[in-house]
Amino acid sequence: MQFPKYFTFWQKVGMHSLRLTAWAVLAFLMIPILVIVPLSFNAEPYFTFTAGMLSLDADAYSLKWYAEILNDDKWMLAIKNSFIIGLCATAIATVLGTLAAIGLSNPVMPFQRLIMAMLLSPMIVPLIITAAGMYFFYTQLGLSGSYLGVIIAHAALGTPFVIITVNAALSGFDYSLMRASLGLGATPGYTFFNVIMPLIRPGVISGALFAFVTSFDEVVVILFLAGPEQRTIPRQMFSGLREQINPTILAVAVLLVVLSALMLLTIEYLRARAEKIRTGEI
Repeated sequence: MQFPKYFTFWQKVGMHSLRLTAWAVLAFLMIPILVIVPLSFNAEPYFTFTAGMLSLDADAYSLKWYAEILNDDKWMLAIKNSFIIGLCATAIATVLGTLAAIGLSNPVMPFQRLIMAMLLSPMIVPLIITAAGMYFFYTQLGLSGSYLGVIIAHAALGTPFVIITVNAALSGFDYSLMRASLGLGATPGYTFFNVIMPLIRPGVISGALFAFVTSFDEVVVILFLAGPEQRTIPRQMFSGLREQINPTILAVAVLLVVLSALMLLTIEYLRARAEKIRTGEI
């Protein structure tokens, strides 16, 4: 590591200490996640490293727990439900969150702070309280134990993330472009899709990804609202820990980590692209 010549000895020590601290924090956060990767290939039905694994014996490793996911009807139903519920909830949350962010970004909008606080409340209120409230409310509407009830609940949890990301994308938006489009005779719909949306698209997509991850990983609301047919991956993992513990849960966890990593990379790419759009590089 090269330092400027004017750095003193203690400045160099401080920079090295800062770098070591950053790596230590990263290791502290990542090791508990990464340790499940080799365990998911354990040939034995244990959650611990066997002697064969530690000695790198090829017979101690197996893909059978990944194959078990495909051969188990409960896991396949949970995977299907997670994607169906997640995609439907994401679509609803993206539409509602985008429209809400555009409305709240208007400087003439009254009670902006109050409305924003109410819309972001699902992120602030403890999830167990939100889940309990949804349960009693949806039960009165007959939505408890149905796909529609779970989808609406997950959309409500994902909408705040869309509002935040789209609102951030709108922070540098030039409203004179919108006024110019309307002044030249364009319809509001044409202006939205051809003037506003191209500039805020990275924020919309980032919010949609956050909403999908929120739905995909959510378990508390599922415990309250879902019936046997709406069992999702986190719900199945929760049941597996109580009923039948085997490394299939670890295999699913590894797949979820890979999916989350891909989504984070996508979000980072969109953030960098949005920054280039804002600075005029694209």
